Amino acid sequence: MLERIQKENDIKELNREELPILAEEIREFLIEKISRTGGHLASNLGVVELTMAMHRVFTLPQDKIIWDVGHQAYTHKILTGRKDGFDDLRKYGGMSGFPKRAESDCDAFDTGHSSTSISAGLGYVMARDLRGENYSVVSVIGDGSMTGGMAYEALNNAASIKKNFIIVLNDNEMSISRNVGGMSQYLDKLRTADFYTGLKKGITSALHRIPVAGDSMIDHIRKTKSSIKQLVVPGMFFEDMGVTYLGPIEGHDIDMLCQALQEAKKVEGPVLLHVLTKKGKGYEPAEKEPAKFHGTGPYEIATGEPVSKSSKDSYTKVFSKVMCDIGQKNPNVVAITAAMADGAGLAEFGKRYPKRFFDVGIAEAHAVTFAAGLAAGGMKPVFAVYSSFLQRGFDQIIHDVSLQKLPVVFAIDRAGLVGSDGETHQGIFDLSYLGAIPNMTVMSPKNRWEFADMIRFAVDFDAPIALRYPRGSAYDGFEEYRAPVIYGKSEMIFEESDIAIISVGHMFEEAVHTRELLKKEGFACTLVNGRFVKPIDEEMIRKLAKNHKLIVTIEENVQNGGYGERVLEFVSRNSLDVTVLTLALPDDYIEHGSVDVLRREVKLDAVSMKKRIAEKYRILPV
Repeated sequence: MLERIQKENDIKELNREELPILAEEIREFLIEKISRTGGHLASNLGVVELTMAMHRVFTLPQDKIIWDVGHQAYTHKILTGRKDGFDDLRKYGGMSGFPKRAESDCDAFDTGHSSTSISAGLGYVMARDLRGENYSVVSVIGDGSMTGGMAYEALNNAASIKKNFIIVLNDNEMSISRNVGGMSQYLDKLRTADFYTGLKKGITSALHRIPVAGDSMIDHIRKTKSSIKQLVVPGMFFEDMGVTYLGPIEGHDIDMLCQALQEAKKVEGPVLLHVLTKKGKGYEPAEKEPAKFHGTGPYEIATGEPVSKSSKDSYTKVFSKVMCDIGQKNPNVVAITAAMADGAGLAEFGKRYPKRFFDVGIAEAHAVTFAAGLAAGGMKPVFAVYSSFLQRGFDQIIHDVSLQKLPVVFAIDRAGLVGSDGETHQGIFDLSYLGAIPNMTVMSPKNRWEFADMIRFAVDFDAPIALRYPRGSAYDGFEEYRAPVIYGKSEMIFEESDIAIISVGHMFEEAVHTRELLKKEGFACTLVNGRFVKPIDEEMIRKLAKNHKLIVTIEENVQNGGYGERVLEFVSRNSLDVTVLTLALPDDYIEHGSVDVLRREVKLDAVSMKKRIAEKYRILPV
């Protein structure tokens, strides 16, 4: 069956009996391909039938399917003729793991973060109606993403529209970690409302049997606010918001899904179709541990175990260990995550100190202000969050934390290049946007030992502070260089002359290699560990300016507003007699690929940096 899918809408040519076979083949294909490339497995296995049903009912690219987050769009890519691209999935120059408009006309909207699809879909609907066009718009959103406030802002806005807009709620009881909060509990009740769903089917069937008048009665009930479900389930949340509710229905029954989607197309105004799916369906390891297989590296198909395991602790693991130790000693320390307890390293803290652990769901803006309230109330909150997701709480960091100088710790994981997830997940803007905020302190460690010291420093610090660290194994070199962390002070590693390299955070290992290459060519080269990005160590820069011709800054952040530009500004403002070369990421979005490949592409690898530094030094005046 899979070989018959060569382009969009080919699935319409299959008969109903062939669809279950296609679903099985798609799952086998995904399990096999992702075992080699890595990727998002569990979420994709859970929406195979749902995706097939949407592609049967709607016509692409005329109709628009908008995926929230987008990591569950692999089947969508298969059904739109991109099956061959899976050999290079998430590799540099290969197919993205998320929808991309530049990749296919069938990808209606670029996504990567959560809770956005209803807003984007509503925008499409309004554009469609203003332009007098005629196509369907379907926004697919998971129950995990429904913990994000943006989804409710969009629902509130959508209630006013008069023409069809379909929202598919993919309910698998998971985001990455298990869902939490009131909406999760509400959906739990809907899932078990057998009495309601049975009664609704019975009433609808009975009305269908009434000659002539039956269908019109059903249409009338469907259009009226006081519908059957309002009578049977008082206070229906979505209906009360002005959104017609259909469901919940079985999300792995293609016939039922197609029928429900056809019904949804008939609704005038916004309609939410509640679909129940199982994350990881069809692959036992993923069904048992859906969080583990949310995003996975290559694995053995038979067991689900990773092909390779690092013997080194990751920065996230180090953070987890230190947080547990701090939690034991300091009863005022509390930990916050936005649906990333495992990914951000707080799961163990949550097990040991459950009353001081808060998973707020996918709600980063709320998490920041919630942390501010905790701090104002005398607690010491640590919010562990991925760099690219903290962007969603930017206003709250300014207005609710830094303005009041509240001692909130931002533990910023996945900073810098993260690799295969691409543009939407690269953590390459945090030094710029955090550095622009008054009262904010920003640190970044060179290795695991300094990282542990910085966590403790941050928890003891009595003002807003951010600690930035990367994905992957923690660098364990230079353990002997472990000077105490002193506010605003950098660390001299090797002191020579002529060229001075100041490295920011996890670029230290690459900076060490760069220095070694320069030494082989006969250059004298100082190496400084920057430590503090804000404030910069002005005393150290003045010292370097006295006996060096060139200061080089190295950071894995966009150049615009980064550490290097702060150093450059300080040197210029103080008329220091030294040239500054800033090595950073381009002012652009960085596509997917391995970190090593991406660094070579943007010339932030040791070989490229050595060349750029040597060329710059040679043209300096004698």
